[in-house]
This record gives sequence, C-alpha cells and structure tokens, in this order.
Amino acid sequence: MDRNQEPIRILLADDHPIFRDGLRRLLEDDPLFKVIGEASDGAEAIRLAKQLKPDLLLLDLAMPKMPGLEALKELGSINSSMRVILLTAVAEKAQVVEALQLGARGVVMKDSASQMLMKAIRAVMSGEYWVGREVVSNLMMYLRNMMQQESQAAKQRKFGLTPREIEIVSAVVAGFANKEIAEHFKISEDTVKHHLSNIFDKLGVSTRLELALFAVNQALPLVQIH
Repeated sequence: MDRNQEPIRILLADDHPIFRDGLRRLLEDDPLFKVIGEASDGAEAIRLAKQLKPDLLLLDLAMPKMPGLEALKELGSINSSMRVILLTAVAEKAQVVEALQLGARGVVMKDSASQMLMKAIRAVMSGEYWVGREVVSNLMMYLRNMMQQESQAAKQRKFGLTPREIEIVSAVVAGFANKEIAEHFKISEDTVKHHLSNIFDKLGVSTRLELALFAVNQALPLVQIH
C-alpha cells in the first residue's frame, strides 16, 4: 500500500454478529481497508451510511427491518459516491439484475473464498462491476444477457404440466370454450373438464381468467392453436 494512499473506509451491514466480526477482522488485516462502522439491520445501515459517508458499504441481501434491495433504493439518493457490494448466501438472477439496476456495484456470494471478496472490493473501488466470481466490464451487455437467460428459463418452466395440459392451457388462452377444445383435440368434454381440474390444482388457480393470466405472467411455453 502506498503510504500516501488513504485506506478505503468500509461500513459493514449484516445481521449475524459472528459473520460481521469475522469479516471485520479479515478486512482489517489489510492496511488498505478500514472498517468505520457496523450495522445489524437495513434501517441502521441507512442511518450509518448517512452519518459516516463510507467509501464502500458491504450490505447483506437478507437484512431484517429492511431487506437489502429495499435499502439499496433508499441508499441511492443518500450518497452517490458510496459504492455498494451485496453479500448473499443465495441470489436468483432476477435479484442480481434488480440489485445492479438499483445501483449496486457488486454481488458476492457469502461462501466465496476471502480472496474473492478482496478482489471484488478492489475491482469495484477501481470502477469495475463484480458479479459472483468475475469482473463485469460491460454492465449493459451483462444485464441484457442475464435478462435473456431469465426469460428463456421462464419459458422452460411448465409447473408440472403434461404436454396435453399445455395444449389445453394454450386453447383456453386462445379463447376456446370447452366444447371447442374437445372438438379440436378429438376428446370428450368430460376429458377437457378433467384436464382443467388437474391444471387448476397444479397452478393454484380457480377460474379460466386466472389460468390465462397465470400462463401469460409466467411465460408458459404455449403452443399455437388454429
């Protein structure tokens, strides 16, 4: 470390005291880092961020009183120069995308090696983004790819529906009545009703309208019904 270089002032926000204590000890072993405060919930993290104006906030995603993503929304308007890295045990792609869109500069898994966190901090403080185990140089491209992957994954989710049930759902979304569905697939109306009953149970819906909305909102892989 350059003797003239000021240490990076860090605020820790995590509700587990043992994890927080271990993280503080790890950081303070490096003269480049200085822990200036600790918060045990989201609300306290916001208060201390306002008061201490740290260079970097290490923020747990699953915080009591105010979850990490909610805290991020608040923090965005408090200190634009403060960098935020989210720490999380589990992160779905949609959460990562939202966190980055809300202003987080990094997302690091809690089970990562300590050197991985150090690399992430250095990358973020030098102007880069960090997600998981790697530097992200082009954020817009990364977000676009992540959202495409999430969309493709949604299309593959069938919620336990059989191919025939997917066809029945597709017909309902297309506006077919039970009689029309029966004629189209050359099955009885009773069979259509039986399929619909199973579909309603699997998806937790109770009306055809709810079924159609569910199919659209969850991007079920519908088929063309002519």
